[in-house]
Amino acid sequence: MVLSNFILVCILISFGLFFYKPFLLLIYKKYPRLLVDDQFQKPQAFHDTPISTSGGAGILVLFLIVNLYFIFFKNVILIEYLSFCSLFFLLGFMDDLKININPKIRLLLMILFLASLIEFNNFYLEKTGIEFINNLLEDSKGFSLFFVCLCFLFIINGANLIDGYNGLLGIHSIIILINLFLVNYLNGNTYLSNFIFFQVLIILIFLIFNFPKAKVFLGDGGSYFVGAFVAISAIKTSMLTPTISPFYFCIILFYLFFEVFFSFFRKLIKEKKSPIFPDDKHFHMLLYKMLLIKNKNKLKSNYYVSIIINFAYFILTIPAIIMMKNGLFCKYYSMLFFLLYIFSYMVVSKKLK
Repeated sequence: MVLSNFILVCILISFGLFFYKPFLLLIYKKYPRLLVDDQFQKPQAFHDTPISTSGGAGILVLFLIVNLYFIFFKNVILIEYLSFCSLFFLLGFMDDLKININPKIRLLLMILFLASLIEFNNFYLEKTGIEFINNLLEDSKGFSLFFVCLCFLFIINGANLIDGYNGLLGIHSIIILINLFLVNYLNGNTYLSNFIFFQVLIILIFLIFNFPKAKVFLGDGGSYFVGAFVAISAIKTSMLTPTISPFYFCIILFYLFFEVFFSFFRKLIKEKKSPIFPDDKHFHMLLYKMLLIKNKNKLKSNYYVSIIINFAYFILTIPAIIMMKNGLFCKYYSMLFFLLYIFSYMVVSKKLK
């Protein structure tokens, strides 16, 4: 088993490096407009040169290699990962191919895909740490479906929202997945821990070409893929380790979730506009603008955003990791994250003004 795992690691590294460099450069030279982000006027755009958005395609190829390995050598078919990740990758990939889909239509498609996949995979949560929600989950399948759909929507859209800044989503997802890997490894969930480990390796390969200077982006396909992978891994880990507080998973998923949640109500209530359409007032964007004013360097300001946010997030999650089985601690500690985010957002906004 150790030898076969080692061989797979070597295959992923060698094929990944080949895919991201010679292969993608060849495609870019032959089809300069294909899988390239050259829309510099978007609210969420910070770059001023065309960047390949083929990172998601590379991640999907390596992901499929890992799945084939599990199917043929371990007789394990991880159908939840294959169905969720592949379908959401394709949905995002259409945008990378410049097939424009109205944001409202895209949201509707996401909901339809999620409802179908959750029902097909029987992928329902049983506990949340909040008694009245637990009762609703038990009593109403409709509410349970709605709740799990909502969880997926927040995480997948959160991943897509923070993608674009060098290393921000890549490093953040690695921190989350290492947490989930350790939880599964220490609790004897061997197949899941191995599968998550290989995904960490795949994202690390991607980061070689994305951080600190971006030669490739994940694109919508890649960010949707990563969001779906993280959401499935968190839910499966929660189901397999009932001794760990559900609020622990809320803590490690906080940034992806709350970035979407906060911006939704900020647009709807404060700015009186549609929460579906993008803008440039998310926390990581404001932080980038503040750093750019200070050091006048776009590249440094870009990857400093990733370093600052992910370092702060990592430090703040350490107490939760130590106390992950203490439901009361995790419950109140998760509230601290909400307060810190709002406080940080207000401070950065005030400095920019």
